[in-house]
Amino acid sequence: MSSTNNQITYRQIDDILWNDWDPIGVNDYEEPSDEYYSYIPEVYKLKLQNATAEEIAQYLLKIETDNMGLNGNIERCPASG
Repeated sequence: MSSTNNQITYRQIDDILWNDWDPIGVNDYEEPSDEYYSYIPEVYKLKLQNATAEEIAQYLLKIETDNMGLNGNIERCPASG
């Protein structure tokens, strides 16, 4: 994959995490738009490894529960179900 494609994919993942996932509800505010940046590399890696949508959703659920201390909601995780 070219560097340009990598950048596009990173931006797409960032957009999905910010607009669709957003488990802590910060996307109403512009300032913390980098809130989920640290999760992009692992989602990108999963994508390169041809992870299923369910596997990616499970990773995001794990972030919600283990890292953020939330109850978690698999329905909120992009590409779940």
